[in-house]
Amino acid sequence: MFRHLRPGVRPAAAVCTLFALLLATACGAGTTDSAGSADGKNPTVRLALGVDAAYAPMYLAIERGMFMKEGVDVQLMKVEGGPAAAQAVTAGTAQMSANADSTALPQMVSNPQLRALGVFQSSGRLLKVVLRKGITSPKQIKTMGSIQGIGLYATHQYLEHNGIDPDSVKIQQSSPQEIPTMLQRGDIDGYILFDPWVTKGVEAGGHIAGATGDFGVTYRQWLLADQKWLKDHQDVAGKVFKVVAEADRLVTKDPHAAALASHEQAQLPVAGTEKAIGEISFTSRALTSADVTSSRKIVDFLLVEKLVKSAPDYDTVLLSGWYGQHAK
Repeated sequence: MFRHLRPGVRPAAAVCTLFALLLATACGAGTTDSAGSADGKNPTVRLALGVDAAYAPMYLAIERGMFMKEGVDVQLMKVEGGPAAAQAVTAGTAQMSANADSTALPQMVSNPQLRALGVFQSSGRLLKVVLRKGITSPKQIKTMGSIQGIGLYATHQYLEHNGIDPDSVKIQQSSPQEIPTMLQRGDIDGYILFDPWVTKGVEAGGHIAGATGDFGVTYRQWLLADQKWLKDHQDVAGKVFKVVAEADRLVTKDPHAAALASHEQAQLPVAGTEKAIGEISFTSRALTSADVTSSRKIVDFLLVEKLVKSAPDYDTVLLSGWYGQHAK
């Protein structure tokens, strides 16, 4: 949904997302609802999510069998990240997904059946600004790399915070894996990403110039579901969120164990994941008026940039009372 690309260009990220969705469709054909598991005892829920430290609670919960203990067979559907997780819910290949607010909101415009159930983590320190060697001031920036969703929003906020018109900077859309190499080649002057891509940028000769919280950007990760599924599976979704909330507490208490689980489930590096976990607030909670205010700001940005044509109905898509009713 977020793109600053020449017409006709299909980025690698889009191809990977399409492949992930096609693969998920093939694997999940005929099982788009929470049907019983193979043993007929527990409902199955496919949870779409990215592959990084932000999803440590889910990895830990799977490793420790926490979902099964709650009576739900949760299967993690790992996608590249960005909108792909929410798109899997829209396509019916997953029942729930984990998405950042800035990524979920444009998806809610195109699919008003998506619902945000609550927040399971947030951070203003995880995403960092990486500048290439020789760039000592934001005023020197001519080109930046960016991922979809939070990446583009944060990039614009960073530039404006430093008195730079974003239209004066060329923003190249790409995948996280490609961006540190672009920095090393000198194709871009900087980018805003999370680890391991921050570390890879430093290894490529760049340096860290701050975090998104320094210029007022804090993302929130939501659990999403489609209303068509949710209306008949409130209890199941509540059980999933209860486990995530408990896993949040365990991740905060023992980051090393969470990093080990992330390595087992997603092959993430233990040391880097443990460091990233320390920069995230893993706390599950209900959506609040502050979340609505933040969402309006994000959507206002999307409207100005002509990345969406309208705003979602916040009262409908943001379920402010759901967490307290179903997941406490």
